[in-house]
Amino acid sequence: MTTSVHCDIVSADESLFSGSVGMVVATGSLGEMGITPGHTALLSDLNPGPVRLIRDSGEEEIYYLSGGYIEVQPNSISILADSAVRAADIDEAAAAEAVKSAEQAIANLSGEIDYSKAATMLAEASAQLRTVQTLRKKLGS
Repeated sequence: MTTSVHCDIVSADESLFSGSVGMVVATGSLGEMGITPGHTALLSDLNPGPVRLIRDSGEEEIYYLSGGYIEVQPNSISILADSAVRAADIDEAAAAEAVKSAEQAIANLSGEIDYSKAATMLAEASAQLRTVQTLRKKLGS
């Protein structure tokens, strides 16, 4: 049985990752999924949030995706993201401020921003914070 599969993470701006992994953990619209080598073919949308790559060595890398799609073939995994960033590159203070700003916009019904846009901003900022927290938990800090 194969112990690794090739994975690519690509955003509209850049290729963030290309290499061999033992497992990918991502969250689609139907919930969290773990994908290992030899997984059956799959195409799913991805919710905003963390994507974890477990390398062959056991090392874990975490990325934040604002949404996108994952295509799984028996020998490859392709993640196409609207936008993506390495979890270590996320500015936690800015993400916390974005959450606060979106919550205020939702609470202020007479504001200039519409509710659906504020709710989307809140979901994305909250997902960024979850990604940073996942990384912090992994690092034990």
